[in-house]
Amino acid sequence: MSRAATGMPFDDIRNLLGGLPQADEAARATAAEHTAALAVPAGSLGRIAEIAEWMATWSGLAKPIVTRPLIAIFAGTHGLAASVPGAEPNATHRLVELYAAGGAAVNQLALREDAGLKVFDLALDMPVPDIRENEALSEAACAATMAFGMEAIAGGTDLLCLGAAGEGGRIAAAALATALFGGEPQDWADGSDFAAGAVGEAIATHDGRLADPLEALRRVGSRELAAIAGAILAARYQRIPVLLDGFVTCAAAAVLWKLEPSALDHCLAAHASDAAHARLLSTLGKKPLLETALSLEDGTGAALALGLVKSSLAIHGATVTRDRL
Repeated sequence: MSRAATGMPFDDIRNLLGGLPQADEAARATAAEHTAALAVPAGSLGRIAEIAEWMATWSGLAKPIVTRPLIAIFAGTHGLAASVPGAEPNATHRLVELYAAGGAAVNQLALREDAGLKVFDLALDMPVPDIRENEALSEAACAATMAFGMEAIAGGTDLLCLGAAGEGGRIAAAALATALFGGEPQDWADGSDFAAGAVGEAIATHDGRLADPLEALRRVGSRELAAIAGAILAARYQRIPVLLDGFVTCAAAAVLWKLEPSALDHCLAAHASDAAHARLLSTLGKKPLLETALSLEDGTGAALALGLVKSSLAIHGATVTRDRL
């Protein structure tokens, strides 16, 4: 993934987006031919065949398998979290402890699917400043956090499931979606008056400086949003297919899409959680694999979709072909 460094931190990100590896069309074609040869009525497998062919396209394997799936959760803290009605102190710290103890919903799915689970602590003791009043990150810090996210796959994986954790993260993601795509704050907020108001304040504070998607990410985003964007970009260079989890993960992905619409071709949306999430996925051209109404952002939906991907590959790879009947 090495490319020549340039003058400013964000220039390196743009450089990477300008040289994205493309789809393996040969693997796609071979997988599609295999689909056509299966002893099932034409078109009867629906999205099952689509998932298998997508995996082939981005893994480069005509008959892909998933043996080393990874659920990566990026956890960050937010200065505005203390103002959220009903917020509990150190809620994000307790979530991270819960993951470490194996007690969260996503832990149970990781065990069931034999998936690795890594939680990345993004300076939890140093919340990003309140985006209603300040920039979340400097350009250098945002680029460095994206680079940290790129290292999430350093241990190796063949399917990456991405999630986020952090009280206030959903509000930052809503502010980022508003900056990227416009609309009213309530269109992207989670239905609460506080969230919509906070998004509106953040957009007003940074008005006129949000046209550049990376600038929007650093001003109204967060560490977990930046790290997730970096992980998606690194996965593309390593030809690792990605399952996007909730609204926060998809808002991070939207930054890359806004800069280069093909940047998410190696990604599928695991599920849709609410109206704002569905609206964002529609904007990105992503049809969710599952309709769950899950409001968890920590990769639980992606882990559920991981089971569907594995099942799709089993059907595609082992169903008898017509010439063997």
